[in-house]
Amino acid sequence: MDRYVTITKRPKEMKSENLSEDGGRQETVKKARQDTRKDDEKSDETEGREGAGGGAASATRGFQMKEMRGDLFGCSDDECLAHCISEDVRMGKGIAKIFKEKFGGVRELLNQGVKPGGVAVLKRGNRFIYYLVTKEKYWNKPTYDSLARSLRAMADHCIRNNVHNVSMPRIGCGLDGLKWDRVTTVIRDTLGRTDLTVTIYTL
Repeated sequence: MDRYVTITKRPKEMKSENLSEDGGRQETVKKARQDTRKDDEKSDETEGREGAGGGAASATRGFQMKEMRGDLFGCSDDECLAHCISEDVRMGKGIAKIFKEKFGGVRELLNQGVKPGGVAVLKRGNRFIYYLVTKEKYWNKPTYDSLARSLRAMADHCIRNNVHNVSMPRIGCGLDGLKWDRVTTVIRDTLGRTDLTVTIYTL
């Protein structure tokens, strides 16, 4: 008895399915390439904007401290000044006396009622004069901690008022008796995260 096996062939449909699959893969690859090009274009645009505007990193000034010989009061009128005083605002000796003679404002400073660890401020022309209140009485001695707190108070005022340059003597040294090598560390630790440029004047 003969057997008959019927074989059904669908070569055209199989070819069509293969073409469909190939087409799908090609479309996926094409889309991926287009997405990659778009991402590259966006990246180029971002880099272009950062280059034109300086970018976040280059726009940041960063803290600087430099020392120079010369007369503190001979610096540019655009630079703010800073020095240390006592809460009683006596300013009877040393460079504090020169500040009092040049800028006055004793009553104005007293009225601000700033305690040790704070900063009193006078506005003279286009700049601020910072009075770092580091001790209670003129015969007292400041501490590194009170100096650091006064510097932080000054930094806050500088940030609020867009101040970038402050000139000062070797604060806390001389009559106040602090050691300059430790004071420089306090200045850097306290102001290091600001955009201030601090210039230290010595004669």
